[in-house]
Amino acid sequence: MNTASSPTPSLVNLTCPLPLTEKERIVLGHGAGGKLTAALIAELFQPAFHNPTLDRLDDQAVLALPAVSAGGRLALTTDSFVVTPIFFPGGDIGSLAVHGTVNDLAMGGARPLWLAAAFILEEGLAQADLRRIVASMAAAARAAGVEIVTGDTKVVNHGKGDQIFITTTGVGWVPEGVHLSSNQARPGDRILVSGTIGDHGMAILSQREGLAFEEPILSDSAALHTLAAAVIDAAGGHLRCLRDPTRGGLATALHEIAERSGVGMLLEEKHIPVRELVHSACELLGIDPLFVANEGKLVAIVAPEAAAAALAALRAHPLGENACLVGEVRSEHPGMLMLRTEVGGTRVLDTLFHEQLPRIC
Repeated sequence: MNTASSPTPSLVNLTCPLPLTEKERIVLGHGAGGKLTAALIAELFQPAFHNPTLDRLDDQAVLALPAVSAGGRLALTTDSFVVTPIFFPGGDIGSLAVHGTVNDLAMGGARPLWLAAAFILEEGLAQADLRRIVASMAAAARAAGVEIVTGDTKVVNHGKGDQIFITTTGVGWVPEGVHLSSNQARPGDRILVSGTIGDHGMAILSQREGLAFEEPILSDSAALHTLAAAVIDAAGGHLRCLRDPTRGGLATALHEIAERSGVGMLLEEKHIPVRELVHSACELLGIDPLFVANEGKLVAIVAPEAAAAALAALRAHPLGENACLVGEVRSEHPGMLMLRTEVGGTRVLDTLFHEQLPRIC
């Protein structure tokens, strides 16, 4: 091959491009562990979640147990959040992740202390949306009195996620003398619910389906640890169980308690609080509000002698002002949940074979 006439390449004008510093959207480099990852932590996560433990930026959080630890027990829970849409009336996936994990701890009688958070980000997610979610998450944690002390971030290719998934792990402390479990319901116990049901699920669905009402349906997403503490103080050793009726709603939560305790349960439809707007939306879509998710309500199973005190404690709290006594634990039909309808009939409330409303928490 004759190369005599081939021009010699010139290196004079070659330059080395500067590294990509994407500021508007998440790119795969944000999950690669390099400069973009470091910038995301330093510019977004660390300022929002700032506390001495997190600021060490170690691969673990080393935590000192609180002074109240003598005689108590640790509580640990973990949960993942895959909400569509990620912003909804009354909250977003960030505040929901904090509230959901705090509530899981609180239902065991625990005082929430610390959270860990892992973020799965989809390539292309707007950084403005991520910043808004992180700010909401930080505000919810501060309001609940918990610290986000460690975490992780990964990025998946566009089309392999749904904007953002969040997994949270919570640690709390259960004081001496508090023993709550879903296997402790006894015949004669009363069933209390802290307020209107179905708000969260229908808030999500109304946004997803573009349903317009005279006023928006707001999610009830809230941290319930102070409400749970109020019921525990009021009922003492007569409180059998607390549950937050999230996926599957009130009916599913009670069905699980009935099965684990080997008892039956009878609900009175006329006493179950449902907002008129939520009731109308459920009727329009053919959905039973008893199976719709809640993120700011609790169910309490209480011995009959403490039911009045527990109900009064719920109603005295801002998150429980619409609390109602909705049913009773029975010895008949163990493992089953029954509903006495407003017209006087009785029907069985079984668990659903599938979710009515997927991807709502």
